[in-house]
Amino acid sequence: MKKLSRRVWLVCFLVWSLGSVWSNASPAPSDPLATADALSVAFERAADRVRPAVVSIYSERTLRFRQWEWPFPFGDDFWERFFGQGRPEPSPRPQPRERRIPQRGTGSGIIVDKEGFILTNYHVVRDVEKINVQLADRRRFEAELIGFDEKTDVAIIRIKGRVPADLPVASLGDSDKLRVGEWVLAVGAPFGLAQTVTAGIISATGRANVGVADYEDFIQTDAAINPGNSGGPLVNLRGEVVGINTAIATAVGQFAGVGFAIPINMAKNMMPTLRKGEAVVRGFLGVIIQDVTDELAEQFKLPEPRGALVAQVNKDSPAEKAGLQPGDVILRYRDRPVQDTRELRNAVAATAPGTRAELVIWRDGQERKIAVTVGRLTPETTTAGGPAQPGSIERWGFTAQPLTAELAEEFGYKDQTGLLITEVQPDSPAAAAELQRGDLILEVNRQPVTSVAELREALAKSEQRALLLIRRRDASLFVVLRAQ
Repeated sequence: MKKLSRRVWLVCFLVWSLGSVWSNASPAPSDPLATADALSVAFERAADRVRPAVVSIYSERTLRFRQWEWPFPFGDDFWERFFGQGRPEPSPRPQPRERRIPQRGTGSGIIVDKEGFILTNYHVVRDVEKINVQLADRRRFEAELIGFDEKTDVAIIRIKGRVPADLPVASLGDSDKLRVGEWVLAVGAPFGLAQTVTAGIISATGRANVGVADYEDFIQTDAAINPGNSGGPLVNLRGEVVGINTAIATAVGQFAGVGFAIPINMAKNMMPTLRKGEAVVRGFLGVIIQDVTDELAEQFKLPEPRGALVAQVNKDSPAEKAGLQPGDVILRYRDRPVQDTRELRNAVAATAPGTRAELVIWRDGQERKIAVTVGRLTPETTTAGGPAQPGSIERWGFTAQPLTAELAEEFGYKDQTGLLITEVQPDSPAAAAELQRGDLILEVNRQPVTSVAELREALAKSEQRALLLIRRRDASLFVVLRAQ
């Protein structure tokens, strides 16, 4: 009995000890005011860290145009009757006179090193004659454009002359680590109001088709961005620059809750080249690609709608030499998953020409690996090569006929074969698939067609859907027809 009591006492002691430890280890209920204060302090520290390196950019240019002076049409008698004095002898012909109107603009920028280089948007300093920058401490310097990349709207300017030794420099972060919902600050000079700070969150990443630049991979934010913010930094709560504020989506010309910033990693990749004043060199595969929709995924027997579908392979391109074919779906590029055409296009562009890249593609219902040597993108390679009886494909709502020499000349399909769409009926499957007059049908369900009979036979085998490969001007794409 005595031993049992000791055991009971020991167990009770252990339970009490563990309870005390657990109680001490458990955090006390959070204080809402303390949490708010901590967040406020985080905002303050982030703003204090980046603001000294944010500059306001003031640009000037002169608009020149000719104004023609015409002789007075009613004669001097009319002039004297109403104005009491004669006019100088009018010139028999109109005389041109050059007029000049000064135009001023504002923007923002980010000092990126002690040598006086400043990162901004190209549209802030494009075609200007004079650039001045003002620091947070109100010191003002003249600057010059050093390098730019029009395809991404990124530019580098530099302070002219002697650069002050105490020049503040921004810390550049890693935009690949951004997460939707993360707090950020936007700093700049909206409406000329220098050193303005606004707060918001990351609303989305990887935004494209905004219409601002050729290569888009925008960060979307609801931090207020307005005219004058362009070129200023988007900053995380560690005070690191994660983006360059560039554009807004609005119908009223002012902030409406949707702003866009260029990821800082995109700019960092180009900065060494832009600092030298050199043109940015981009990689090139030589394909026309399109996003994989649910219908296309079903047609190509893909488990899910992802990747970049190859609609065209250019002749003598790196893609053709590597063995890529129309209908291949690129799933991975250099060990990175490809979700859509934007990801592939940006990844290839960022690859140095001459690099050997491995692709994982989907072909004939299975994955394959293909190695391709990336080429160099140039202006020449940017584009990713008796009377016929017309036929009406009633069920699908379009009319087509074989391509003749005259039609090939008219529509620009020289040395091509296929069936030319001559009419698309409104509210038809063809109209729903956005087929157009002048499209050239090359394949139906992966089989070439060169006659109306072959087209009818191929479509007759399609019960609810038909996969068409068409050529539209200088590009090819896949289209899914759905029966109504």
